[in-house]
Amino acid sequence: MVGKTILIVDENPASRIFLAKYLRAKQFEILEAPTGKEALILAWSHEPDLVLFDPVLADIPEKKFIQKLRNDARTEKVRLVALSSDPGPARRESCLSAGVDEYLVKSSQAIPSLEQILKHVFTTETPEEDAPEAAEKSGLLIVFLSAKGGTGTSSLCANLAMNIQQSQPEARVVVADLVLPIGSIGPIVGSEGALNLVTVADLPAGETNAAYFYKNLPKPEGWQYQVLTGSPDPEHGNSIKGERINQIVGMLCSAYDFVILDIGRSLSRISRPLIQKADLIVLIVSTDQSTVKLTKTVYDYLQTQRVNSQNIYVILNRALGLEGMTKSQAEEIIGLPIKTTMPYMGGNFALANNLNQPITLKYPTDTASIILKGVAEEIVNLARRMRQETQTAS
Repeated sequence: MVGKTILIVDENPASRIFLAKYLRAKQFEILEAPTGKEALILAWSHEPDLVLFDPVLADIPEKKFIQKLRNDARTEKVRLVALSSDPGPARRESCLSAGVDEYLVKSSQAIPSLEQILKHVFTTETPEEDAPEAAEKSGLLIVFLSAKGGTGTSSLCANLAMNIQQSQPEARVVVADLVLPIGSIGPIVGSEGALNLVTVADLPAGETNAAYFYKNLPKPEGWQYQVLTGSPDPEHGNSIKGERINQIVGMLCSAYDFVILDIGRSLSRISRPLIQKADLIVLIVSTDQSTVKLTKTVYDYLQTQRVNSQNIYVILNRALGLEGMTKSQAEEIIGLPIKTTMPYMGGNFALANNLNQPITLKYPTDTASIILKGVAEEIVNLARRMRQETQTAS
């Protein structure tokens, strides 16, 4: 890309030559270094836009190399992408904890993944005000919705996102908590820091670009994806401007492969445009009669908003026990087929949430874990199909 510089750091000359040729063909300016110390000199003197490096360096430990770049004003904000010859988890964790933006392993999937990263980093630097009205979005938008609280929507959202990330290991996945006025994803995944929907919305639109989200959104331990947690309290939640939320989601859609929104029962003027734009709506319903009837009301409303029933994936969640309506009874009232029924897990679901652990990691052999994996694959396939059909129709 004209005007953008990439520094390649690799002790293997064949790797450097291959990467340099590949990146020059994309019109990047290329710098090369065979050692960590030479790379630091080039980085500080030329200030490249991205450093692509193999962290297996003989002259300097990867963590020290990364920290030197991050602790110097000339390179503290440079994008760091590790393209490693070491597939082991220890080096990966060392790099990510030190401040690397992305960690790839040299394999047949490395170049396609690198191409996606370059696309995300260098083609999303347009003014953010234009993001919501963009003619196309790269990431699939999946919305989790319910008609009533207590249906386990946020728990299923967090856990299904985890399984989507596991089934699509090379994809960028982000979960954004839009439940208002108080978010609910943070306590489930164990991420309740200062960065949340409110603090991001308070920043100038131009600052919250793709690079900002890649660098700053946390990736809670065990969950594998990045997360934008929700409003910490009603006062701030009620003051968020709807247009700012749409800008944030628009930028996320231009930056990530899967953007998963937890809306909960927050069906409002803010969430309505996002629901209308969604590639897939995952509608969670519990087995009690009142929730089923309210779900029918929500479905009727969605139809008035020109939401295609084919874009709705209904999950019956037996969160509270075995009693209540059957699948066929609920289908008859709602008027939609129920795609999946989640079994009652007793106290296991609540325990996993309290421990901030995904169900599939805490109880890998449980029937619910097996179902979650299958549902995640179905959701991905259906969302992709609906996106393709929409693009074909237009």
